[in-house]
Amino acid sequence: MAGNSQPTTDHGPRATDKPLAIVLASGGMDSCVTTAMANLDYRLALLHVAYGQRTEARELRAFHALADFYRAEHRLVCRLDHLRQIGGSSLTDPNLAVEPANLQRQGIPSSYVPFRNAHFLSIAVSWGEVLGAHKIFIGAVAEDSSGYPDCRPEYYAAFNRVIRAGTKPETRIEILTPVIHMRKSEIVRRGRELNAPFELTWSCYQGESVACGVCDSCALRLRAFEEAGVDDPLPYAQRPSYTRGEGNVRAENKSCGPVESKHSKR
Repeated sequence: MAGNSQPTTDHGPRATDKPLAIVLASGGMDSCVTTAMANLDYRLALLHVAYGQRTEARELRAFHALADFYRAEHRLVCRLDHLRQIGGSSLTDPNLAVEPANLQRQGIPSSYVPFRNAHFLSIAVSWGEVLGAHKIFIGAVAEDSSGYPDCRPEYYAAFNRVIRAGTKPETRIEILTPVIHMRKSEIVRRGRELNAPFELTWSCYQGESVACGVCDSCALRLRAFEEAGVDDPLPYAQRPSYTRGEGNVRAENKSCGPVESKHSKR
């Protein structure tokens, strides 16, 4: 599945009796805090998947910065170009516009990449079997996110059953979702407690040098930091207050772009 994958970067085993865990790290704030939480009890193997998303290059930079910060024992970067070829998402299809922020949206947004997390988890399980990992951490958020169906608790419970049915008898790998029931503001506060490096992360769906501030991901992040009473260290082209609702009002009257994007230049 992980065609065109890059070689594993292996810094060798550490002098510790901690077990090994794989962390799926996009480079965003949720995966950053998830990495910080995993780092408390596990040695780290960080996995990043590029799939032709608009901010692919910027997310990869964030991933490597986080892997360096946490001195990950292993790191692996894989490419899934078929997700871009399949399309169906504004993150991977340049013909679909990134929707402006709407934090009251009831349906599934156009940024949903069909069944994306199953591809990511499959790679993590394969790598975990080889490395002898015990856990797979993923920063999925259910209650205060964009409404993606593959971020629900029942999805991960089902995937854990698939792992048990489809791996070697001696394999003991379990998916953990430590932030899945948290609000984004709670994730920010937990990150502060753990000194998570938010300044190294990236969340915007379309900008790679300056975050747009008006896509769903920027809106969720800005609202979370404001509710948590913490300054967001990232630069933004626009910085509405989503706790007061002004962000959605502004977004109704303008699109998310134009914001510099590597994907739009392809």
